[in-house]
Amino acid sequence: MTNGGRDVGGGKLERTERILRDDIESGRLRDGEVLPSTRALAGQMGVSVWTVNKAMELLAEDGLIESKPGSRRIVRNNLGRAAEPGTARMPRTFLIGGHAGSGKSELGRVLARLAGSAIIDKDTITRHVTETLLETLGRPPHDRESRTYLDQVRPLETEAVLSVIQENANAGVGVIGTAPFVSEFQDNAWIDRVSARLRTAGVDLTLVWVRCDAATMRTYLQRRGAARDMHKLAHWDDHVAALDLDYRPTADHVIVDNSATAEPLQRQAARMLAAITETAERP
Repeated sequence: MTNGGRDVGGGKLERTERILRDDIESGRLRDGEVLPSTRALAGQMGVSVWTVNKAMELLAEDGLIESKPGSRRIVRNNLGRAAEPGTARMPRTFLIGGHAGSGKSELGRVLARLAGSAIIDKDTITRHVTETLLETLGRPPHDRESRTYLDQVRPLETEAVLSVIQENANAGVGVIGTAPFVSEFQDNAWIDRVSARLRTAGVDLTLVWVRCDAATMRTYLQRRGAARDMHKLAHWDDHVAALDLDYRPTADHVIVDNSATAEPLQRQAARMLAAITETAERP
């Protein structure tokens, strides 16, 4: 619903402000970077120019955006480039799971900046190999729905992520691993096996599930514009119907809410690290 070009229904302002905030606080948008024009951002997010301008006002109030002469908007991000005193003791590995578009990678970047840890992101480290493998198997390179991908390719992606995580653990380093982990977080044997391997190397494990409402997930997918998401967006109702939005891992875990109306990811990540630190420091 719009009113004179203003998006007043469906939480569009909240989602727009939330996504831009997460991009800044995760470092996806860097300090000093000039933002795209208001019209360009409105087109990316499928909202009105008024909504983008209002979101910018809210971000400016928090010091995350600075307006410059000539209608330029500059990112101002001075958040934790190094681990803050009193954050979680390392080594600790965080496995961050969630549905496509839930904000796993964004949370991973935020957490990495706060904890001073490296990120092992499934799409980043496997995408090019995955696309080549899918073509070799006779599938389109951006297929993420077929049984060929789900049964033959996806397990290899997950194993690649775990291998890099374990290699770091063997060197005494905890990292942040991001991948869907939907089936894995329901498999207690898998969780126990990963945890035992990390613990043998002297690294603790925390499971994190990112929950998100469907409307915000759709906005994230539309904005990132990745070819692998096109099928989901083109069949959105069917895609959402197949998701369990109330999903929870079977083992001990932390829930981070990335819905538009929830606290910013940076605040939730900082609180999670503080809680872990407090627990670790207890006699």
